Amino acid sequence: MFTGIIQTVGRVARLEPRGGDVRLHVDTAGLDLADVQLGDSIAVSGVCLTAITLEPRGFSADVSNETLSLTSLGQLKAGDPVNLEKALRLADRLGGHLVSGHVDGLGKVVSITPDGRSQRWTFEVPAAISRYIAAKGSVCIDGTSLTVNEVAGSRFGVNLIPHTVEHTAFHARRAGDAVNIEVDVVARYIERLLSHGEAPRIDEAFLKQHGFA
Repeated sequence: MFTGIIQTVGRVARLEPRGGDVRLHVDTAGLDLADVQLGDSIAVSGVCLTAITLEPRGFSADVSNETLSLTSLGQLKAGDPVNLEKALRLADRLGGHLVSGHVDGLGKVVSITPDGRSQRWTFEVPAAISRYIAAKGSVCIDGTSLTVNEVAGSRFGVNLIPHTVEHTAFHARRAGDAVNIEVDVVARYIERLLSHGEAPRIDEAFLKQHGFA
């Protein structure tokens, strides 16, 4: 599990074809890997990958054809920036929201417009994903936990503050770029319950406490 709080922006060192899929080598820049062991998970632009080699300034991971076809990792080339986050430990602060690193699908950057010192970004996602995205809810984009401002059909908007733009790979994104989307896992579980006719029971006091009633 991850939090969606990006720890550093790394770079793709090289992509090594291996028997039909790819071994991805990542330069982790200043990210401390001292507490990472072989077999540990690292989120690369929102995709949970397993570290199979560790180096002083990076790691490598095997990326399957399934992952290459369903995420933006299949479009990477040497030198591209990638968001990096080490797996969550039980003692860590949960600054964003619970993120699994299992991408639900690809979205697209529609527009980027200034909003004061911040930027308003609009994304478009497939209909199969859009139903899980709600205003003021959480969404994970390229591994970054963000709050949804508004939703209109298959499009939704978020605000990015200067810190987020500067300290993530969003600074290199442009309109038309593909992004990895992971919806809030809570929405998935609620849908599962409702599909079996088991409406979730939510305490009225909880609703009032969080401003829903």
